[in-house]
Amino acid sequence: MRAHLYIEGGESKEDQIRCREGFRKFLEKSGFKGRMPRLSACGGRGAAFDDLKTARADKKAEDFIALLVDSEDPVVDIEKTWVHLNGRDNREKPVNAQDDQALLMTTCVETWIAADRPALRKHCGHRLKENALLPLANFENRNRHDPQESLIKATRDCSNAYAKGKRSFVVFATLNPSELNSLPGFARIIRILKGKLQ
Repeated sequence: MRAHLYIEGGESKEDQIRCREGFRKFLEKSGFKGRMPRLSACGGRGAAFDDLKTARADKKAEDFIALLVDSEDPVVDIEKTWVHLNGRDNREKPVNAQDDQALLMTTCVETWIAADRPALRKHCGHRLKENALLPLANFENRNRHDPQESLIKATRDCSNAYAKGKRSFVVFATLNPSELNSLPGFARIIRILKGKLQ
């Protein structure tokens, strides 16, 4: 069986390399070392959708080909991911695709980064303004701008202040998956990957 994840992220070639590396390290820490899927950082979400569609055209029945993108907005039913993507992005579910082939970071990768406070403390040091970060209760139900803005405020006095792109992938690679288990969208992704990556 082939397994391949098409990931939203990395506008430049350098950022795509950092994106793949960050996700590789994170997935290895999540228990997938030795059974890793192939990872493609596709740039924008539209490119990730298009790459997935192309890959599905020559997939074998046993292959696991999936999309990993930000949900951008809170998700009504985390198990009905194609309904969400159709409503938000006007993207039709590919023929014969299942909901477990659309993996959503709810609402964005910054939600995961902001949820791992120990990783942020280690990355940013004593200048991190942790009280500027949002409470973790119902964290995945917030507008995507909320965790992004809170990360910028909390790290603005740090020498390595948060910024999308290069720095986001560097921080992402340091995340501890066990710190994210309370996030239902994250838990769903890990459950699906554990079932598929035997």
